[in-house]
Amino acid sequence: MNRRTTLSDVIYYIFVIAFSFLMLYPILWMFGTSFKPETEVFSNAASLIPMDWDWLNYPEGWDGFGGVGFDVFFRNSLFVTGSVVIGSLLSCSIVAYGFARINFRFRKLLFACLISTVLLPIQIILVPQYLLFEQLNWVNTFYPLIVPHFLGGTPFFIFLLIQFIRGIPRELDEAAIIDGCSRFGVFWRIVLPMLKPALVTVAIFAFMWSWDDFLTPLIYLNSVEIQTVSLGLRNFMDAEAGTSWGPLLAMSSLSLLPQFILFLFFQRYLVEGIATTGIK
Repeated sequence: MNRRTTLSDVIYYIFVIAFSFLMLYPILWMFGTSFKPETEVFSNAASLIPMDWDWLNYPEGWDGFGGVGFDVFFRNSLFVTGSVVIGSLLSCSIVAYGFARINFRFRKLLFACLISTVLLPIQIILVPQYLLFEQLNWVNTFYPLIVPHFLGGTPFFIFLLIQFIRGIPRELDEAAIIDGCSRFGVFWRIVLPMLKPALVTVAIFAFMWSWDDFLTPLIYLNSVEIQTVSLGLRNFMDAEAGTSWGPLLAMSSLSLLPQFILFLFFQRYLVEGIATTGIK
């Protein structure tokens, strides 16, 4: 019996390791190819380890192009992503508290509209949003990327927080109101501290989605000086001059570091937030 158990465990771990390698192969290939010279990118494409190491891909990629270094794109992405995270945490938590705890007119109708927007493809609202932001003279600025998130612009986060708040006993709210807390005081002193696992989950998802976003910056950001990392990577590809594969893959590898570090340090909170929200 012990031999059978041991054999099944060995087979299981071999399968998991092999499957994990297949999942990580594209990332490992990108990182290994970032050290290959241009001539070896396709001639030695299947190998993860370069035959000739080219360390200049990273300095060349970091220098950027047109007098704009890649550090500018990183700063722009960090500013936009940080603003999106802050806006999502503030607005979504307030809106979720209102839906979960306050009885107001047309609450069910508005909640139904909220759920319907979760199912709405982003391509449907691209043209109306662009026309609105153009009227506001926000095109070629960071405002279209940031401001909607301060106005409760992510229905998925609101729905996630609503489900979490509904699991918090209402007796805590009633006790706080008896002690003299206002409605905002209940939210700030009672509900918000208990939302920590869910808020960490929202922050991680908001960071990852904003950092990886390509379509929205492509539509609204025209000047090179205000472009984000995703657009900066695209600029290495030129249909006429060719693609600088080495610098492109080098900067692509660096662009994964913020997400990797974030997930590495906050993985426990992410799992805890999702699991707790599901249980409640």
